[in-house]
Amino acid sequence: MLSATGDLLCVNGDTLTQQRVLRRLLTNAGDYIWQLAYGAGLGQMVGQPANDTAIENIIRGQIFQESAVAQVPAPVVTTTVNTDGTVSAEIQYADAATGASSTLTFQVQ
Repeated sequence: MLSATGDLLCVNGDTLTQQRVLRRLLTNAGDYIWQLAYGAGLGQMVGQPANDTAIENIIRGQIFQESAVAQVPAPVVTTTVNTDGTVSAEIQYADAATGASSTLTFQVQ
């Protein structure tokens, strides 16, 4: 997020959780040298034939490893292949710290 003068702002709450989830999903496994198993590598799927089931399974496998996301109730992951070949993903989850429900929607292009 940016301030009125264009400086970077620190975030917290739901915005921080969403950033953590997206960072985990977009980081390639092996790229984070302090935790080689960290990351889902969804960015590597860009340009590949759309496989919403594989993307959904990858997200499910990673979302439970993110400490900012509550385990109960379990996150709900839904993916859809769009007519243009992109895959839309929606994750409904509860914040581990506050219990507040949230939805994160993004596209894998």
